[in-house]
Amino acid sequence: MISYARQDQEDQASAPAADEHIAPAPRVSVQAFCETVETAAAVQAAGEDRRLDKAHLKIQMGGMTAAIEAYRTAPTPNVILLETDGRADILGGLDQLATVCDAGTRVIVIGRVNDVLLYRELVRRGVSDYAIAPVAPLDVVRSICNLFSIPEAKAVGRIIAVVGAKGGVGASTIAHNVAWAIARDLALDSVVADLDLAFGTAGLDYNQDPPQGIADAVFSPDRVDTAFIDRLLSKCTDHLSLLAAPATLERVYDFGAEAFDAIFDTLRTTMPCIVLDVPHQWSGWTKRALVGADDILIVASPDLANLRNTKNMFDMLKAARPNDRAPVYCLNQAGVPKRPEIGISEFAKAIESQPIVTIPFEPQIFGSAANNGQMIAEIAANHRVTEMFLQIAQRLTGRAESKKQRNSFLSPLLGKLRGK
Repeated sequence: MISYARQDQEDQASAPAADEHIAPAPRVSVQAFCETVETAAAVQAAGEDRRLDKAHLKIQMGGMTAAIEAYRTAPTPNVILLETDGRADILGGLDQLATVCDAGTRVIVIGRVNDVLLYRELVRRGVSDYAIAPVAPLDVVRSICNLFSIPEAKAVGRIIAVVGAKGGVGASTIAHNVAWAIARDLALDSVVADLDLAFGTAGLDYNQDPPQGIADAVFSPDRVDTAFIDRLLSKCTDHLSLLAAPATLERVYDFGAEAFDAIFDTLRTTMPCIVLDVPHQWSGWTKRALVGADDILIVASPDLANLRNTKNMFDMLKAARPNDRAPVYCLNQAGVPKRPEIGISEFAKAIESQPIVTIPFEPQIFGSAANNGQMIAEIAANHRVTEMFLQIAQRLTGRAESKKQRNSFLSPLLGKLRGK
């Protein structure tokens, strides 16, 4: 019998697509039987979405009739997606399909009848989801992915990738400080994964020297599971952990495109927020890490090379992630004395997007923090840059500030009482 995993379509439809968090589907087989070329095109586009990257998708025409005929002699996949253009043949066709359908197969129906009574009948027969045509690619992605995710856990496992448009722009420093703000000010359990295995600085910035780290996981993919990753994490604060890079040159770090997949998948299941410190290099695995992230922050300085690289990265990532929120960027090290710079308005015009913040050139405060193994918030809690890191954290996580607001309301009164 077809398994039942009912979805709340009304809640999903009301959520803004840009802000919706859809967990990626596991390695499953999906076969679609479409009636119209429009639906087939939407399903084909959905198959190119990053969240269905591991799923094996096959599309055929012929709808319900073709599905019933196909499975008379062949085993059914994990998911069957059926399009039907009528009401009378839906229920009868499903009854026939059930006779040839393997146990555990889930069925998604795309129809044109918007009727609650029909929906109840479909649910009673074990249909996992029912979508009203015409469907967009994101509708298909949502229906398939939600079959394998727990609604209460949708907030878990958001990956934020931070990358520099050019080397030396301070992307790692910003990644580490933003992660600190997410953990401290937003009280969200987070982990920083330092992906620059040869030259990573996260251990230095957090004043940590763990004996193990991300290299142990990437070179032992067969051992990667929740318990193994937990042993590799270094505790920085109550809410922040570090998956450190070895930062040694004893070996070369050449990886295949999927080398970090098992690590990211495991972190998703245990951590609400994962901040990837992505090195400035272009390879199969760095591109895959960026494309597969839920949110992307590009760090740039206001010069021509950074402008060109930021534009190229924006265009590539937007094309590769048509159903995701667009990347965001910030300008760093702005206002270096005697250095010609591209103006913020000119930079934004070329990128067709405003920077979320512009961080000024502050060598004294950033140099002191780096040399002391501290975050900016630890040595200058009231500095404007500290507030900027919090703004970035709020933007990337979609969470409003909570901890500071609760404390700030009574702080002036409490300060006067302490003075007396």
